[in-house]
Amino acid sequence: MAIGAALLGGCGGGGGGDRPASAADRAPERNRDEAASASDWRSIASDNDRRRLRNWRQAWEEVLATLGTDPRVAREGALLSPDVAMTGVLPPVGDYRCRVIKLGSQARGGLDYVAYPSFNCRIGRTGGVALSLLKLTGSQRPVGLLYPDSDQRLIFLGTMVLGDETRAQNYGRDPERDMAGLVERIGPQRWRLVLPYPRWESKLDVMELVPTDG
Repeated sequence: MAIGAALLGGCGGGGGGDRPASAADRAPERNRDEAASASDWRSIASDNDRRRLRNWRQAWEEVLATLGTDPRVAREGALLSPDVAMTGVLPPVGDYRCRVIKLGSQARGGLDYVAYPSFNCRIGRTGGVALSLLKLTGSQRPVGLLYPDSDQRLIFLGTMVLGDETRAQNYGRDPERDMAGLVERIGPQRWRLVLPYPRWESKLDVMELVPTDG
């Protein structure tokens, strides 16, 4: 099923020196009203993505066991602790600083901890139940919707925009681009997007989200 979201304008600049998103960078628009008004993410998520979401704790356990007492994990505090979700999960609409940490490696001999600098993200309204989340800068840019799940969790369903692409694919069109994750509040004005078993590179991706005016 296609996931749609409102057009999100680009913003200039970004951590790491990667290209800014143009005004054409957007969440896919086909079946926008249908998708944005859907309240049950389970009716939209693919079988594979529902399985990944069910196994979120297993992903945490695997990567933390691999990293052991790595001081970089301890230094991040709540961001890399699995059981710190707080109530009041709904993030405010606006611009965010977002940085990604990739944990565990899908390839033998790969790096088990890769931290990226901050980039620009935006959370917006869709006119329906879901909010939209768009990473505006960087070479890998998740785009999708945030669906209600519980008072401590939202569900992210979206797709990956790569390189100089200017439009996101519809969710479900290419399973290799589909993304599914959990959004949690982990502190005052601090959220994270947890992506268990992403398609590429790592076993768990964690994106910190902090409002730019926070």
